[in-house]
Amino acid sequence: MITLQNVSHAIGTTPILRDLTLTIPKGKITALIGPNGAGKSTLLSVIGRLADLQSGQILIEGDDVARTDSRTLARRMAILSQSNPLHSRLRVHELVAFGRWPHHQGRATAQDHAIVSQALEALDLAPLSNRFIEELSGGQRQRAFIAMSFAQQADWLLLDEPLAALDMAHARGVMAHLALLRDLGRSIVVVLHDINHAAAWSDHIVAMKAGEIAAQGTPAEVCTAHALGQIYDMDLRVTEIDGKPLVLHHL
Repeated sequence: MITLQNVSHAIGTTPILRDLTLTIPKGKITALIGPNGAGKSTLLSVIGRLADLQSGQILIEGDDVARTDSRTLARRMAILSQSNPLHSRLRVHELVAFGRWPHHQGRATAQDHAIVSQALEALDLAPLSNRFIEELSGGQRQRAFIAMSFAQQADWLLLDEPLAALDMAHARGVMAHLALLRDLGRSIVVVLHDINHAAAWSDHIVAMKAGEIAAQGTPAEVCTAHALGQIYDMDLRVTEIDGKPLVLHHL
């Protein structure tokens, strides 16, 4: 599991995370939800050491994230941020292959190539594998970066809004593949803006507001009209389909 103790983070004098204490369960899909500016992306970045830990402590399976060497951490945790700049002209399969670097350190094996091929297939990218990244649509590019994270095969997968720019079919496909990875023993933490994807696919939801934990628990516990109404400051309705909450927020 990942444990946060009294974690705070600020940008200048503006607090972004406020004294968070939280346990993220192992072997589950944990969705981070909440309005814009709630601190979801910052929380993910601090856990993944993309942003400095300013105060508090974060443990992954009992090891201090701040003190774990980068190569070991990369084998245990893969993170996909919202911003993924490219500094060279890469083909899709070359980008996805970067996910294997923590394992082979430049000496790729047949197994590494097979894992890259599997990631390309999983994200429906095999027909595009020789295309340059800059030639792709926004959704195709997003899927390529997700495939790179999948290829890393870390125990923990941290994804910041992976469904951004994806159409309905590919968004559902990504969530279904995350569920498959969970069933194979991986642990996933994912920032989602679509409440219904969180309700349908996650095991555990952490709802944030103004840098604090507003609610957490199962989808049934968090996705209620009262709880979500307070988190998002709006009136909404919640019904149920096939035993899962369905949030009617667009009416």
